[in-house]
Amino acid sequence: MNRDAIFQTFGQLRKSLLQMMLAVLLLGAILYPFSKTLLRYLQASLHEDLVAFAIPEAFLALLKLTLYTSLFFSVPVIFYQIWRSLSPLFHSKGVKSSTPVLLTSIFLFYLGASFCYFITLPFGIRFLLGYQSAHVKPMISVGKYVTFCSGFIFAFGLIFELPLVLALLSYLKVVTAAFLTRNRRYAILLIAILSAVLTPTPDIFNMALMGGPLYLLFEIGVILVKIIERKRAGMEIPLPKS
Repeated sequence: MNRDAIFQTFGQLRKSLLQMMLAVLLLGAILYPFSKTLLRYLQASLHEDLVAFAIPEAFLALLKLTLYTSLFFSVPVIFYQIWRSLSPLFHSKGVKSSTPVLLTSIFLFYLGASFCYFITLPFGIRFLLGYQSAHVKPMISVGKYVTFCSGFIFAFGLIFELPLVLALLSYLKVVTAAFLTRNRRYAILLIAILSAVLTPTPDIFNMALMGGPLYLLFEIGVILVKIIERKRAGMEIPLPKS
């Protein structure tokens, strides 16, 4: 792709960024009246009361939760705008249709976020609360709890995009199946490190809840890259001369 096309892509990204911000703000204004209900859903895994250590903390926590929730539900719009800006880079490399890529990215994000909310986060919270005793009772800040949960939910959602990212990088010839296979042990090490950093608890069980699916997603990505390379090789085979 030439330089003018690249500059055009970044120009489209700037326009898309403004549209994404407007979508998030508009949805946030709609969601704010329901912020207390959203907090109850987020608190469902805690089974403990939340406290506010400053006068405005409860209000600010609800604003923060509204922003996170607005971002969460705006993901289809955000991904659409991002792909709309980047799609010219991939259309010239063999990606003919944008719809499968867009739908797959949205599905993978919400799959990862759901996996975190329903499985990883409850286990992690119960593990951490297991350290309380008759003499040690947790006082959990509402603001920090909202940040804690939202951060992990978004992290899982983005991490589940791994197969799609690998496939798109393959179209750009940034990665190859041989490279990924040859460096599989380093990928496993990186997955272990990410699992240790991103999971809410340091125990092996909760790390495996993230590391296992992440490794499976990596292997799915390798398979997709192989399929793309075989398809590309078939298209590049010269036709026999008559």
